[in-house]
Amino acid sequence: MVLVSDEVREAVAAGRPVVALESTIIAHGLPRPRNLRVALELEELVRAEGAVPATIAVLDGRPHVGLDKGQLERVATEDGIRKLSHRDLPLAVATGASGATTVSATALLAARAGVRVFATGGLGGVHRRWTETQDESADLGLLARTRITVVCAGVKSILDVPATLQRLETLGVSVAGYGTGRFPGFYLSDSGHPVDWTLGDPAQVAEVMRAQDALGGPEAALIVANPVPEAEQLDPALHARVLDDALRACDAEGITGQAVTPFLLDHLVRHTDGASLEANLAAVRGNVRLAARIAAAWARA
Repeated sequence: MVLVSDEVREAVAAGRPVVALESTIIAHGLPRPRNLRVALELEELVRAEGAVPATIAVLDGRPHVGLDKGQLERVATEDGIRKLSHRDLPLAVATGASGATTVSATALLAARAGVRVFATGGLGGVHRRWTETQDESADLGLLARTRITVVCAGVKSILDVPATLQRLETLGVSVAGYGTGRFPGFYLSDSGHPVDWTLGDPAQVAEVMRAQDALGGPEAALIVANPVPEAEQLDPALHARVLDDALRACDAEGITGQAVTPFLLDHLVRHTDGASLEANLAAVRGNVRLAARIAAAWARA
């Protein structure tokens, strides 16, 4: 059912480092034609660290772990590419749909293919006003039952960060800051909230992964929260002002449900003159490099 590219399959079988990459950023997170350039750049960053990239997507109803250039071009340029969470995968497969995978779908398919390390930008989480909307990303529940290491820049700052951290704790998902005692805020190096654990290098992350396996507990993920460098973060004052405006605009226009996140992210891009997008890409690049180094350390275990 899951089509694993020859390169990825051979690397997994030989115990060589592999890094899973999501495709939502390609199809839905960036404008054309920059999205394809970034997709190719991220794969090259993985290779530069000695690892194999495994970009994941569903094409014509078939989940792929590892895409060739033509398949990447389809995800980046084809109209009608859907956005697929893990709950959408059976529907996409049965109907022959094509779609880009979110964090939850990417993590699920990567784990099925034996890929242990996954790099992304920011996780989904608990939305603001959860007590009214009960809106929570599917990422959290899936990561509570999937043994994968996710390198990310925290959760999107448009979310309820402390509630998300509490939910991850309740679900038993391990969270550690990479070189920091603070939980990053996606566009920002510091969300304003602490983490309980700090890891200092890829080898230490690999040790935690080995301990997960040795202990044999629930098949939960390890979140490695890697902050965007302060020099490349979105200006915190600008972020606070624009996000506040975006939340008011969301209320005024009656935006609800799944439409909230894309509305807020688009507002941030437009009203920061693209600075939020550049901070997003800086975070993703750093996460991809770190994930490849962690995958290499894991392969040496």
